[in-house]
Amino acid sequence: MIPGNTTPTTPAPGDTLPALTIPLTRTLIVAGALASRDYQDVHHDPEAARAKGSPEIFMNILTTNGLVGRYITDHFGPRCTLRKVAIRLGAPNYPGDTMVLRGTVTEVTDGMAVVRVVGTNGLGHHVTGTVTVGLPDGLPDGLPDGLPEGTV
Repeated sequence: MIPGNTTPTTPAPGDTLPALTIPLTRTLIVAGALASRDYQDVHHDPEAARAKGSPEIFMNILTTNGLVGRYITDHFGPRCTLRKVAIRLGAPNYPGDTMVLRGTVTEVTDGMAVVRVVGTNGLGHHVTGTVTVGLPDGLPDGLPDGLPEGTV
C-alpha cells in the first residue's frame, strides 16, 4: 500500500514503492554501529578510518540492513513479516551524503512478496538486494499516523 493511501491494495509484480530519502549524518552512522554492537573504529573514529584507507567513517552493514527492513515495513505495515533479507553493499555511506532507497515488487505468491531494493548515494549503489516479506491477512496497514512520507 502506498503511504497515505486509505484503500488497501494487493501488491503486484512491477509495483514500485515510494522512495525513502535518508540523510546520512555522523550521528546516524555512529548510533547504528553502537546499537548493533559493532565497535570497529572505522564506524566512529575518523582518524582511524583514514589510517585504514577510508576518507571518513562509514555506515556498517547492520545499520543498512535495519534501514532496508524499516523501508519495507513502512510500506507494507507493522503487521508484515520480514522473511528473508539478502543484501550486498557497494559504495560506502559517508556522513554528509544522502541515501535514497527504492523498491520494486518482483513476485507475489502465497501471501508473500519479493521486493528488489536498491539504495543509492552520491557515489553510486550503496545497497542492492531482495527482501521477502510475509503479507498480513487483511492487506497492508501503511504508515502509522503522524509519520511523514519519504523521510526518516
